[in-house]
Amino acid sequence: MGTKANKHRGRNRYHGRGKKAGRGAGKRGGRGNAGMNKHRVMTRIKYMPKHWGMHGFNRHPSLRTVHVTANVGQLEDMANGESTVDLTSMGIDKLLGSGQIRTALTVVVEEASARAVEKIQAAGGTVETGDDDEWGDFEDEDED
Repeated sequence: MGTKANKHRGRNRYHGRGKKAGRGAGKRGGRGNAGMNKHRVMTRIKYMPKHWGMHGFNRHPSLRTVHVTANVGQLEDMANGESTVDLTSMGIDKLLGSGQIRTALTVVVEEASARAVEKIQAAGGTVETGDDDEWGDFEDEDED
């Protein structure tokens, strides 16, 4: 006897399963995320509060400033025994102050944090940054 005939055996036509049980995903209310906006709304609210919609904000890539950085602790390895380190030629934009430095070095870089400059000067070195303002000196107009 096949399964279909087996399902129909018994006292009534539903054989104790109810109207839709035994047909696909009927009794569980659908497959997957079916009914998330209908009969499973409370499940969605309780267990998936951030499932739908946009969350957070990303700036447009043209507005982002991403620096290629190096730390003060890496400078002695980059110097290779020389007294000058040109970070701009190495493609490094900014010097940060993490780590320690013991040798006096002259560092050429576009930007440097205040802590990095402080550590290099304490070791007897100097930092040459590209502090050329694009806007120049701002002068107030004299009113007569």
